Amino acid sequence: MRKLGWITFAALVFGLIGIWLIGSLLSRPTPSVIAAAASPAQDVWIKTGDGLDIAGTYRPGNSLSAPGILLLHGNGASRAATDSNAAWLTEQGFATLTIDFRGHGESDVSDHSFGLFEARDARAAFDWLGKRQGGARIGVIGISLGGAAALLGDEGPLPADALVLQAVYPDIRAAIRNRLAERLGGVLATLGEPLLSYQSWLRQGVGPDRLSPLAAMPMAKAPVLVIGGADDVYTPEAETRALFAAAGGPKEMWIVPGLGHAAMSDANTQAYRARVGAFFARVLKVEMRSPSSSEEG
Repeated sequence: MRKLGWITFAALVFGLIGIWLIGSLLSRPTPSVIAAAASPAQDVWIKTGDGLDIAGTYRPGNSLSAPGILLLHGNGASRAATDSNAAWLTEQGFATLTIDFRGHGESDVSDHSFGLFEARDARAAFDWLGKRQGGARIGVIGISLGGAAALLGDEGPLPADALVLQAVYPDIRAAIRNRLAERLGGVLATLGEPLLSYQSWLRQGVGPDRLSPLAAMPMAKAPVLVIGGADDVYTPEAETRALFAAAGGPKEMWIVPGLGHAAMSDANTQAYRARVGAFFARVLKVEMRSPSSSEEG
């Protein structure tokens, strides 16, 4: 009986160690090399409020006071993932800024925090772009992690003039559970999710309830366009609708047929650009050009 007890204890200890290692794997930095910007674009470095150096690429607009768009990438990606849409927006006359979140791309190495500390990067970049454009209106496109970072700031959501939230998880517990369920099934997802979610106390110093874009959504003042993929199993349509419902100001929603999480995160089609472009044109009060006919719908 005593031997069985020791075996059970050892299994529990090794199981907890294994879960911790899985959390470490999910949080690990994902650095990458980004191609140097071609003129008139320029690579820039931005200092965050907590002292990290964030890599970015700035593209000037059609004037020194043109409205700006800050593009925030998803987890594990880099500013390269938003490069084509940034170039398109610049063609429309906007100034754009793409950044690598901490622990991503060429920015300072740091563990991923699923939007909590990345929000500091987003705020530093937002302030930098606003200053560069002389106080002009600033819009934000936040993709998955980027959308969470746009909402989870220490002082609340970014004070943007227009906000596009794309494939954004409602809270970290749902995000983890959905991803586990896709790989392991519902029962193991239900059992394993708390063991990963509550690591936030040790890793980020907050409970998982702090990692909730859904809870932060009512504090966002800007007109918002919430976009989700109809086939996204990581952020299902019902969760996108819940995020939309939580917005307290002017809001629009677009559920895109046939797109899962990855395709929704990387969307750059003619249909996508027409929808996002029309939103920014109306809210930021600019005249947009038609999307290139070479893009697929």
